[in-house]
Amino acid sequence: MTALSRLDRSLLSRWWWSVDRPSFLIVAAIVFVGFILQLAAGPAAAARLHIDNGFHFPLRQAVFLPAAAALVVGVSMLTPLQARRVGVLAFVGAFACALAVLVAGAEINGARRWMSFGAFSLQPSEFLKPGFVVVAAWMLSEAARRPGFPGAPIAMALYLASAALLVMQPDYGQAALLTAVWMLMFFIAGWSWLWIGGLGAIGLAALYGGYRFSPHVSRRIDGFVNPSGAESYQVDRSLEAIRNGGFFGRGGDVPPVKDQLPDAHTDFIFAVAAEEFGYFFGLLILALYAALLLRLYLRAAALKSVFAQCAACGLAAMVGLQAVINVGVSMRALPAKGMTLPFVSYGGSSLLAMGLSLGLAFALTRRARPAVTRREMMA
Repeated sequence: MTALSRLDRSLLSRWWWSVDRPSFLIVAAIVFVGFILQLAAGPAAAARLHIDNGFHFPLRQAVFLPAAAALVVGVSMLTPLQARRVGVLAFVGAFACALAVLVAGAEINGARRWMSFGAFSLQPSEFLKPGFVVVAAWMLSEAARRPGFPGAPIAMALYLASAALLVMQPDYGQAALLTAVWMLMFFIAGWSWLWIGGLGAIGLAALYGGYRFSPHVSRRIDGFVNPSGAESYQVDRSLEAIRNGGFFGRGGDVPPVKDQLPDAHTDFIFAVAAEEFGYFFGLLILALYAALLLRLYLRAAALKSVFAQCAACGLAAMVGLQAVINVGVSMRALPAKGMTLPFVSYGGSSLLAMGLSLGLAFALTRRARPAVTRREMMA
């Protein structure tokens, strides 16, 4: 295979020399770690669900991995304008599907979040988040470029509509994540602290209202403050699994706790990592996410486009905050909330949505190809 040259004007060559290749390596490492952990957690989860094939979940995850990888690479080849268009389409499509789910979606554990297509279930809210980030960044950038354009009110209306849709499912965790990302984007776009304070007040009011009027939210918060009974069972087993792992992983003569952890392959996959491979492996996972965010923020800091900078930071924050929430719940630092660990937890919708999110972030943070100089031609 001929090596790609900087003088090559093909699409592949221009993409290769402009995208952040270290970030791709970090994502590949996270995906590899995730698949190893699915092999560790999948058999126990299959046994609990009475699935004959012990590798049911790793095999299904392997089906979605190529599609997610194709999304990351394919979307990262887009120009910022094309990436914006894809984000808008994702937001409109996901919003419409999320509305349809409220009417015709299957109710699972008291929530309507999934659209069923035979053996595959799609969660539109996973795709709503990256689409919203791109659309909101577009509105905020237009407001900065044209002072008379009502970008902030439009973006605020889109946020309120999206958050309300998530709450109606109900999915308070995703709504809280969307709120945190939205506040960060307002800060990146240079809006006043008054707006940011107002958003914070709305978030706190929504949390208080959820606690007062939603049994689901109040049960989760009460279980966090006063852990006892069935509500704290999973978190108790998660902490036990983490302690069980020690520094270098569970010994062969120690019975695994992961077999007693109902969502070991999804929401509590971090506990499986700590139990099987130890504290240091858990720190390695956190370091990979931190390195990915740092790379994306450094690339975004060098951008001149308000839209690209705001959208890239929002997408990176969405991935990072979701990882923080997942790990925080596993360690009882946050109230229990079903949220996947990006590229690690089992789930086709999550995997594809994260592929789209990072593909958009990579597309927006690509460096412009510099002009070819005589020095370069003679090198």
